[in-house]
Amino acid sequence: MSPTPQKSATEHEPRACDAALERAFSFLGKRWNGVLLGTLIQAPAGFAELKRSLGISDSMLSDRLGELTRAGLVARTVDEGPPLAVLYTLTDSGQAILPALHELSTWARDNLTAEQCSGQHPSQH
Repeated sequence: MSPTPQKSATEHEPRACDAALERAFSFLGKRWNGVLLGTLIQAPAGFAELKRSLGISDSMLSDRLGELTRAGLVARTVDEGPPLAVLYTLTDSGQAILPALHELSTWARDNLTAEQCSGQHPSQH
């Protein structure tokens, strides 16, 4: 029986991110998705209230809410009124992400300053 060839220090298996984690960051990292979920943690909100609190354009907010709704994280409820009112709330799946968002928020508060997020070297400001 011949010995198994040993890999040199420079030869190793390629590294890869867990596919589920990659999907999560791809989806939540899309501009506004994570922030919208974080905003809806507090309470259900209407379109105008979300727009006002986030400073987001109508079209971007509409796109992101549609995406979160299709993903099953946000529910859209229409009250025919009068006046007509649309309310966005987290679904059970949306609620299930709350512990992860809370942990990310705690980590960011403890480890990530605004200067670090700006991309500037600390001596450049």
